[in-house]
Amino acid sequence: MTPLRPLTVRTSRGDFRFQVEVADSEREREFGLMCRTSLAPDRGMLFDFGREQPDTAFWMRNTLIPLDIIYIRKDGIVRSIARNARPLDETPLPAGGSTLGVLELAGGRAAEIGLRPGDRVDFPIFRNRP
Repeated sequence: MTPLRPLTVRTSRGDFRFQVEVADSEREREFGLMCRTSLAPDRGMLFDFGREQPDTAFWMRNTLIPLDIIYIRKDGIVRSIARNARPLDETPLPAGGSTLGVLELAGGRAAEIGLRPGDRVDFPIFRNRP
């Protein structure tokens, strides 16, 4: 996987910094965080689709840990959050609209930092986008 890169999530409780792996190829996006047995509270994975997707849905096939799945619009605004997605569950978890990226964090972390739809994710792929 690619080296860790800094990402900031801005919520009403403040700014929270994470180090993320960026999955920006088809193969990396397919594999994601599958088979991992842990994820530190300050780590995550950002899925960069390269262009806006009309609707996205993730599932938890071969994912062994609970995750918060944060769907992000092209302007960096959080569209929706699938909280504490269940390990190994193949039920699709839809974004509910178009997205440019998806951030996966350890399950429960979004609630801990007060992350809600409408909050902002600061990362280069979301900059300078209307």
